[in-house]
Amino acid sequence: MVTMLFKNITRALLKNIRFTTSGAYPPKLPVGKDAPKGSIAKMGSPFLEPMSSGEYALARIDDVINLVQRDSLWPLTFGLACCAVEMMHFAAPRYDMDRYGVVFRASPRQTDLIFVAGTVTNKMAPALRRIFDQMPEAKWVISMGSCANGGGYYHYAYSVLKGCDRVIPVDIYVPGCPPTAEALLYGVLQLQKKIKRKREALLWYRR
Repeated sequence: MVTMLFKNITRALLKNIRFTTSGAYPPKLPVGKDAPKGSIAKMGSPFLEPMSSGEYALARIDDVINLVQRDSLWPLTFGLACCAVEMMHFAAPRYDMDRYGVVFRASPRQTDLIFVAGTVTNKMAPALRRIFDQMPEAKWVISMGSCANGGGYYHYAYSVLKGCDRVIPVDIYVPGCPPTAEALLYGVLQLQKKIKRKREALLWYRR
């Protein structure tokens, strides 16, 4: 884990050094009608024009933090039904989730991601919420399968929760009954894209 963090931080710093030494600091970007759509987003800037060197530096700090978080996701093993079999398939050598920095942990206090894989009953809902509250910030949730998304086949059963998002906030929904390991892999990649767009330090500075 420490080696992975060091490599990610070093890679991000070297990338930023090459970028900032090539021109002015902060770089002057085309604005208004002259600015092509998407060019600012590719450079990692959350604003159309850098307002100050401080905001530019905070944006780069956000980039480093997001890089470390998205490349070292530690999910909790929370398999409730048949979707958990595909979750195990995702962890097997064929798809090798370790190459994305995804490592299963058994304790919620050591995780930052939870796969809700299977049917959530009314009795399981308080336990799910308690486990979610025990996870440290920042944390994310992937709802895996039709049952976790909205009740699925048991939607009209009196004992089944109509979606785990009634108990905990969900970031990514993976459809299917059950979804394949490829679908779960795609969901993890979408979550990594979402983490990459975070701008917590910059938003804190702008308050």
